[in-house]
Amino acid sequence: MTESSEGRPVEILLAEDNPGDVKLTEKALEKGKVLNNLHVVNDGVEALAFLRQEGEYDDAPRPDLLLLDLNMPRKGGQEVLEEMKDDESLRRIPVVVLTSSEAEEDIIESYDLHANAYLTKPVDFDGFVDIVSSVEEFFLTVVKRPPK
Repeated sequence: MTESSEGRPVEILLAEDNPGDVKLTEKALEKGKVLNNLHVVNDGVEALAFLRQEGEYDDAPRPDLLLLDLNMPRKGGQEVLEEMKDDESLRRIPVVVLTSSEAEEDIIESYDLHANAYLTKPVDFDGFVDIVSSVEEFFLTVVKRPPK
């Protein structure tokens, strides 16, 4: 595994309420090429608290990448996107929507809210690993990210 271009493990925040998808993402990232620290939150309220370093997340690292599910309790992924893009301190964090929704309106709204990519979760393990590995490779080794 390699470190990020900053010479440290990359910080990935996964906002996902499905424990099975969390496990799949963990396994996919373990197989990946980039040394990373995966942080998991279960809903949009927790995601925003983590991003803003509030409450129990007051010492949370700033993520290099957010993997965001749309369908979560308390606050959905699109609401998280909207609040992030309205917040000057959060709007430059790359966000990949990773969801089961193939609805055209979800895709359009996510891009209108400045998601960096929209990916539909494959139903099989190998497909899921391939998607997460591709995201990791592209966003964490190929793309130039803004400084923190």
